[in-house]
Amino acid sequence: MKQQGYKVTGISLISGSILVILTMVLHPLGGSIEHIINITTLIIVTHALAIFCLPFILFGFYGLTMKLMDESKVSVLAFLMILFGCVAAMFAALVNGLTVPYFLGKYTDRLEEHREVLNVVLNYSFAINTSLDYIFIVAFCLAIAVYAIVILRTHKLPKWMGYFGLLFIIFVIIGVLTGFVFTSLAGFRIVVFSLAAWILSAGILITRSKV
Repeated sequence: MKQQGYKVTGISLISGSILVILTMVLHPLGGSIEHIINITTLIIVTHALAIFCLPFILFGFYGLTMKLMDESKVSVLAFLMILFGCVAAMFAALVNGLTVPYFLGKYTDRLEEHREVLNVVLNYSFAINTSLDYIFIVAFCLAIAVYAIVILRTHKLPKWMGYFGLLFIIFVIIGVLTGFVFTSLAGFRIVVFSLAAWILSAGILITRSKV
């Protein structure tokens, strides 16, 4: 990949990370069925934005993968993990941000009549969303761990970028050991903001690096 190609993928990473940050800033707090219906527009906009940013992130990580490619081709493994995580994130946004508001909107005038069933549906969608969130978090953490190790081994990017990635992984491990709830809105925001910071840094470094 030529320098211009790296620059484009770096810009894509930067754009994707900024969109991720914007998504989490705008992401509303959940609540009752009535509350969800009242903020349907905001829910749809934020989750549509989350889905929209995924191709930018994926294309940017493709550039990072090519940048860090060596004889072992381990960076490709990290890219496949990112792909897996992006698919999980897409389905999470699709279920929680588009399907649920659309479904509840059909019962706006009949909430009391169907409240029990709607609560069951909400609990089920929450369970699916939680599982997908964990898949997303684990996939991205494993990928960043691999990228960090490759960076420290090949020196194709500054070493501090590798240490930054490993520091994030240590933070996640500590969170797991201390019972931190990664799938709560506050917990998920912390994780996503940390991921976005690493992705943003990677994008800036790629745009400035030489072939």
